Amino acid sequence: MAKKWILGKKLGMTQIFTEEGKVIPVTVVESGNNVVIRNKTVDTDGYFGVQIGFGDIKEKHLNKPMKGEFEKAGVQAVKYIREIRLDAESDYNVGDKIGVDVFAAGDLVDVIGTSKGKGFAGGIKRHNFARGPMGHGSKSHREPGSTGAMLSGPGGRTIKGKKLPGHMGGNRTTIQRLTIVKVDADRNLILIKGAIPGPKKGLVIVRETVKPVKKHK
Repeated sequence: MAKKWILGKKLGMTQIFTEEGKVIPVTVVESGNNVVIRNKTVDTDGYFGVQIGFGDIKEKHLNKPMKGEFEKAGVQAVKYIREIRLDAESDYNVGDKIGVDVFAAGDLVDVIGTSKGKGFAGGIKRHNFARGPMGHGSKSHREPGSTGAMLSGPGGRTIKGKKLPGHMGGNRTTIQRLTIVKVDADRNLILIKGAIPGPKKGLVIVRETVKPVKKHK
């Protein structure tokens, strides 16, 4: 289980140059100070975890339960709250701040975000189906084919989870083993090599990778 994590906002991609003149494509993540809102333990919740918050929010956008939660913790209200599962009790106390300096250049991280929504898509684009014959006699160019009963007997039905056309994207996505190129603590920025999930200004979770050692086949 990851020991270091932080919430942030994806700003977009750019490139930086190394001292040797090599170009590295990077994604810029703005984080700011994350605040610990609640610690969860086995005795009270049945598992170990920690809730952290990030982002500014206007008071008029808070309802009473949200206000009560922040008042109970004694912290300033935040826009986003996410929970991180832990193997043991958290080392943080409620109200502690987590900054970008928990990471350093060269660290391997996993980035979790919500992939871009792409609207309705057919089976070929969504699931990489093969198309049918393109001749004039074919009546199945890009159709998904038969979706008849998959279970025999009365009440036969299509099995739940069958791959079909539908909404594409908008899913929780994790990209593992990305390298942090630079950490700018003064501007609360993390530069991560390569692309990460989600649109610009989308919320992401940057955590210490769960696969620090790459397995070779």
